[in-house]
Amino acid sequence: MNMLKTIIKGSMIVGALAMSFPTLAGNEDRIGSAGASEMLVNPWARSTAFGSAGVASTNGLEAQFSNIAGLAFTDKTQIKFNYTNWLGDANISLNSAGIAQRVGDQTVVALSLQAFGYGDIDITTVNLPEGGIGQFTPRKNIINIGVAREFSNSIYAGINVKLLNENIANLKATGFAFDAGVRYVTGEQDHIKFGITLRNVGTPMKYQGDGLSQEIFYQGTGGNATLVQRSASFELPSLLALGFAYDFIFDENNKLTAAAAFHANSFTNDQFNIGLDYGMAFSKAAVNIRAGFVGEKAIFNRDESTTSLTGLTAGLSVDALLGDKKIPLGFEYAMRLSNPFGVINTFGVTLSLK
Repeated sequence: MNMLKTIIKGSMIVGALAMSFPTLAGNEDRIGSAGASEMLVNPWARSTAFGSAGVASTNGLEAQFSNIAGLAFTDKTQIKFNYTNWLGDANISLNSAGIAQRVGDQTVVALSLQAFGYGDIDITTVNLPEGGIGQFTPRKNIINIGVAREFSNSIYAGINVKLLNENIANLKATGFAFDAGVRYVTGEQDHIKFGITLRNVGTPMKYQGDGLSQEIFYQGTGGNATLVQRSASFELPSLLALGFAYDFIFDENNKLTAAAAFHANSFTNDQFNIGLDYGMAFSKAAVNIRAGFVGEKAIFNRDESTTSLTGLTAGLSVDALLGDKKIPLGFEYAMRLSNPFGVINTFGVTLSLK
């Protein structure tokens, strides 16, 4: 009876997400009309190298981006720090950090932060177009709070809440969004996986602040007044993703994971993702080599493409037990190719406690 209830709950969640699919499919007329595009940037190295195809297979803290249901596969405690030189030579930094913690036999909670930095920019005005009056630093931050739960040996689900903040010197915008996801695992060795997730569904955002105010002078009366202009609101880049993964388990020390995913985007072209992850385990270490591809319409045609990314991804990770206390520490790297910005690199460290 409990198993039946679990299956019904999982089916209801999947059904609710699936019914949203027709409204989320890519619409060329809406491309580029959403804001908060930073929500579409994968901040984590391992799932990035995998081509972001891990909708059904990414586990632990990185699942907060791919499919929050994968957070339920955290062993005990996981702490991550990642750095990305976003868009290669564009001098944009992306720092990511987070912690996932198991709080019961079936529940895991997580907190993470992604912070974009654009460096110092000279302040200019109509009267001083050359600057010389100071600098400002634009910022974009995303705070994630997630929870995932194991409902049975086959069904896992979770929800993730996001707080977004964007600001420059005298303008800022704040918004909220949520993700929800489900994963189904089957097979004698749990080697067949399906995933579905709805991401970035939230409130419209609008910029506010003194930057929208302008002092005006009335020539007739000689008086001054402040003119406050209205800013248009913008929607968040919501999407629905479906994924499948299969583990080829050669022996206890060698495994190859093949995955495919489809992302139905509301405000950009739809994408299909494929990824391969080959893992080798040793007595005190494990090495994973990953490669992937993210495809979308006209991705190799610079005249028609709507993205600067060219689709290819790759990377590796090394996890080892260090010192006499056998501290589990992992190092990860991923690369993405971009035209015309060059190579996007992501470096990170992971501490996983069992």
